[in-house]
Amino acid sequence: MSIKKIDFESKTAKVVRSIAAFFVVVLAIFWYVFFSATFHPNKKSYVLVDADDTPDSVIAKVKKVGKPSSMASFKWLMKHMGYKVHTGRYKVSRGDGTYLLYHHLATGHQSPAEFSLNNIRTKKDLAKSISDQLMMKESKIESMLNDPDFCARYGYTPETIIAMFIPNTYEFYWDIKPNAFFKRMKSECDKFWLDDNRTGKAKEIGYTPIQVMTIASIVEEETNNNDEKAMVAGLYINRLHSGMKLQADPTIRFALQDFTIRRVGGSQLMVQSPYNTYKHEGLPPGPIRIPSIEGIDAVLNYAHHDYLYMCAKEDFSGTHNFAKTWDEHEANAKRYQKALTERKISL
Repeated sequence: MSIKKIDFESKTAKVVRSIAAFFVVVLAIFWYVFFSATFHPNKKSYVLVDADDTPDSVIAKVKKVGKPSSMASFKWLMKHMGYKVHTGRYKVSRGDGTYLLYHHLATGHQSPAEFSLNNIRTKKDLAKSISDQLMMKESKIESMLNDPDFCARYGYTPETIIAMFIPNTYEFYWDIKPNAFFKRMKSECDKFWLDDNRTGKAKEIGYTPIQVMTIASIVEEETNNNDEKAMVAGLYINRLHSGMKLQADPTIRFALQDFTIRRVGGSQLMVQSPYNTYKHEGLPPGPIRIPSIEGIDAVLNYAHHDYLYMCAKEDFSGTHNFAKTWDEHEANAKRYQKALTERKISL
């Protein structure tokens, strides 16, 4: 082999090695810029992209939420890769690279949100809870909940629509549309009543699911003690069966829309409202809150007893003294009123 040929092969090998080294360096830089850890939030966080967001506002949200070491590569991708805004909720975890987050944002690959219902008394509370957790306007949801035609689509009225919501935790995409949301909640409600034969149990005790929810909502306001709920439910069902007015203090608070009242009485009992169960016989027009599942099941499995009256215990334990006669109830009530007075709790 000639010296020239050897020199040529040597030079060719050097060129190949140089090109290979160049590409390795380029790939390393590419990987570092687009795939190495860029975002450093203190915990798993989410970028919420609204319908009125723009690429620039998305960049600002990513910077605020993601706490990036640099935004240069992310801005380059947004500018040169033809980004189109997709609404949604996008997870940002510590150690995520630029391209991963960009790809999720650009393809609409969002993370589902957990939606839960807690301590909901009114439709306004419900609308706010939905708006706080999902991409829906509170005013729009409240308007839908108060629309008779809309409620009728699902078999409810504005007074009973709150009975469609079962307090549980659900997964939704953050940007779910209102109609799809309500359709899903109706499906979950139907499933709930089919589970454990709740519909059958409601029929056995002589009530519809909406009526059960209404009784349960009163029970829920009367006691937080799950062990006592079946007793309270039995008491109110006894009153309904005997033709008595329910005379439930929580319905007065609901009628007045004042849930801070501790002692119900006097002129409050005369409030002109269909929810005033001191004036009107039978159940109020609908639930006065979203009851817990424990409260609902307590009504379906209510305790059978002869009690017609109850009064909060004077020890403020959150439980009640039950009575069969008015005289027994009066004695219980006097002890409680005395305890209220001693603690200077007034109307």
